[in-house]
Amino acid sequence: MMSTTTAPSQPTASSPDAEIADLRARIDEIDSALVDLWRERAALSQRVGAARVAAGGTRLVLAREREILDRFHRDLGPVGTQLGLLVLRAGRGPL
Repeated sequence: MMSTTTAPSQPTASSPDAEIADLRARIDEIDSALVDLWRERAALSQRVGAARVAAGGTRLVLAREREILDRFHRDLGPVGTQLGLLVLRAGRGPL
């Protein structure tokens, strides 16, 4: 009886496409989570502003906004500042 050996499996032409599809699916999951978190954060920020005004304070606390922008910049670099500005605007609206 003759034994046959098979060559080690080689990646198929579709494996890069399958990997790309898997990676894109994960990106889509992350995007969905980001949108959910974005909305939650904006709602919380709006509630903080309303509570501050109801207590006789100002709607905005610039020192707090600066802390947030500094943290985003520290964690993400210059693009973090831009992202931080967008996040703040989503919660408080335009200045």
